Amino acid sequence: MEAAWLLLRVLAGLWFSATLLRPGAEAEVVAVDGRRAVAATGEDFVCATLDWWPPEKCDYGTCAWGRASLLNLVRDDDAHLDLSNKVLLNAVRAFAPLTLRLGGSLQDKVVYGTADLRRPCTPFVKNASEMHGFTQGCLPMRRWDELNDFFRKSGAKIVFGLNALNGRVLLPDGSQGGPWDYTNAASLIRYTVNQGYRIHGWELGNELSGSGVGTRVGVNQYAADVVALRSLIDRIYEGNPSKPLVIAPGGVDTHLVEKILNPSYLDGMASTFSNLQGILNSAGTSTVAWVGEAGGAYNSGHHLVTDSFVFSFWFLDQLGMSAKYDTKSYCRQSLIGGNYGLLNTTTFQPNPDYYSALLWHRLMGTKVLATTFSGSNKIRAYAHCARNSPGITLLLINLSGNTTTHVSVTSAATTHKQGVKKHSRKTKHVHVPGGFTGFAEAAGSMRNEYHLTPKDGNLQSQIMLLNGRALATDADGNIPRFEAVKVDAARPITVAPYSIVFSHIPHFSAPACS
Repeated sequence: MEAAWLLLRVLAGLWFSATLLRPGAEAEVVAVDGRRAVAATGEDFVCATLDWWPPEKCDYGTCAWGRASLLNLVRDDDAHLDLSNKVLLNAVRAFAPLTLRLGGSLQDKVVYGTADLRRPCTPFVKNASEMHGFTQGCLPMRRWDELNDFFRKSGAKIVFGLNALNGRVLLPDGSQGGPWDYTNAASLIRYTVNQGYRIHGWELGNELSGSGVGTRVGVNQYAADVVALRSLIDRIYEGNPSKPLVIAPGGVDTHLVEKILNPSYLDGMASTFSNLQGILNSAGTSTVAWVGEAGGAYNSGHHLVTDSFVFSFWFLDQLGMSAKYDTKSYCRQSLIGGNYGLLNTTTFQPNPDYYSALLWHRLMGTKVLATTFSGSNKIRAYAHCARNSPGITLLLINLSGNTTTHVSVTSAATTHKQGVKKHSRKTKHVHVPGGFTGFAEAAGSMRNEYHLTPKDGNLQSQIMLLNGRALATDADGNIPRFEAVKVDAARPITVAPYSIVFSHIPHFSAPACS
């Protein structure tokens, strides 16, 4: 088996066929309960952010943002709008649609260059004595027009993060007191409506809850301000058939990238999603949960970690886990910018997590199914009803670097709990009497598999392989097609070391998906 594995690594595109079970061996089991959905995501669950950071934003001696700010993205050297970059446009269009959340740390220092401003609309200037290291900056309406033209052409859905600190005063304890002055924000919202720009949601403030980032606003005052925003939206959008969402503030994401491959750490994050779900359920409210900004690492991320293959383990596990706890949207920091962008900041070429996000978007439907894996905690397993297709899609993540796992999929209603029998370091199985329970009816059926691995086996590679072939845009900037490998549905799913597998199983009987 080991010799076959080494040989077929050379045969790009066919490596995964080397690990078929030997005669008499049996697979570990994923049990999926297709009788009912345990949670549901929003239709546009995968979301990405665009931020305000200027080129002078530097962390750990690296200035990773370049011209990726909302104020200078898709501009040429003469500061004119340049929508000729086909990769950027196609990358957003591919999601049809992609929700973009416009915001970040500096959003609470942005004013809007509307008629009410009555002072020059100036850019951010670096100043170490100011909160977040920059002075107040301004969004010119000409730039807002340019951005909305890009959003229209790309088909993006927009969530805009408003400045929640206008009008407040700094208190001795470092928090911000007094009510929100929404005059400038109201002027931007009115301008947006009058121009016919469509906004999916307006969000108030960035990470100002709890202990806050940079500063904070007390909970009672913040609640009153959100109510004020709701009233403002109701007035301005009165009679408008497409009234946007009002999005309340969120807290801080403290994930540590060095723990990506630690299943215990990943499991520990479940309590965050579970606790929020419990609060919303007990409150009897129509409020739903979003993850508004999650990049996995503070201060712009880390090159060759948050922009490389290894980060897809964390990212896809986060998508799977948050969906399981009824989260409606998960916004990745960022679409472009910093070292955690889905796209490269200078070339716009997709990083590995872009392809992971797009595969999720195209394969995983909104209905979440209860999923249990019988074997090693190094395998992460999530199942959803398939998106716009019969059956289910199963996501398997192998955090082990030295174990190939063979996985049989069965209905939770017919699963028999058995002990684990491990055969070798390279291949693991579990004994299940009766063979691949639930697969007998699959004889003659096929399933589609998408195996993701890093180029040359290097976890820090920025090139992702799909079924052994490198994913890259073509000369015209088109996003590559995702070509599945068709596999006999009666065979177990082979999950290679340090790999990710999406498996669309159309024959799986799941009443919840009908």
